[in-house]
Amino acid sequence: MSSHVGCPPKHFKLAAMKHCSPLLQCPQISAEVRKLKLVGQGAVKQVYLSEWRGQKVALSKLSSPEYLEDFLHGLSMLQALQGAQVVQLVGSCPEEHSFVTEYHPLGSLLNLDSVLGQERHQHQNTLQLRLRLAVEYVSALHYLHNSPTGRRVMCDSNSLEKTLSQFLLTSDFHLVVNDLDALPEVDISKGLMAKCGHRELTGEFIAPEQLWPFSFNGLAFSDELMPGYDEKTDIWKIPDVTHYLMGRVPGSDVVHFHLFQIHKQCKRRDPLLRPSALDVLKMYKSVYVDVVREQSRDML
Repeated sequence: MSSHVGCPPKHFKLAAMKHCSPLLQCPQISAEVRKLKLVGQGAVKQVYLSEWRGQKVALSKLSSPEYLEDFLHGLSMLQALQGAQVVQLVGSCPEEHSFVTEYHPLGSLLNLDSVLGQERHQHQNTLQLRLRLAVEYVSALHYLHNSPTGRRVMCDSNSLEKTLSQFLLTSDFHLVVNDLDALPEVDISKGLMAKCGHRELTGEFIAPEQLWPFSFNGLAFSDELMPGYDEKTDIWKIPDVTHYLMGRVPGSDVVHFHLFQIHKQCKRRDPLLRPSALDVLKMYKSVYVDVVREQSRDML
């Protein structure tokens, strides 16, 4: 569980803090948050490892004025979706195009194999831990698909690497959603459908409905003619992300066997036939309980 769970709204609590504190505002960020080094840079923002009152935090600043709308959307999502599955907000200053979040030194899920390969973490490289991370990943999708701000789709997920980079690995080996810049709302009753960007998407990782459907007759891609889609695009990607998260630990083949049927359903070409994140989560939790029970039995 994140350390801020249990704090009142608009408060934060870092690991070394005894009490919750009100979110930092512009004057405090300007005076008290000290940049140490650049640790990440994308089209929308630059992320600096920084220090606030002796504690490490992450300071995000707008990279380019043309992405101001994305930046402010990400900040609004971060503010609205605070909870155990989302990175903790420490403070914000929209006027200066910056915000501060909890710093997680292990970085994104992209680093999972290299982190678990380190000698000091090798004891953590277990079937149980990797499967728990997969459960948490699907749980995060379920949260976003049923969020306080409506049904949200993870649009920064056009490749496995991009998807993994949206999640941070905490020091106690849990995951939190970190990048919320591209979370469009879907509401079929209002005719609200998602489109992940204005360019043509390609590749096997993305869902079939995200591909340009008129390429067969030679029609060039048109953003206006491209049909929208819903959160079932996230469901299509679950088996690939889980395959990465499970790695090659002993017993992973048995887990893949137990998840085969639900993963087959996730990969149905018709999005209406795919399960919901909740359906997948129930199956994942069931398999996780079985794995824990089996391992406990083996230790007796």
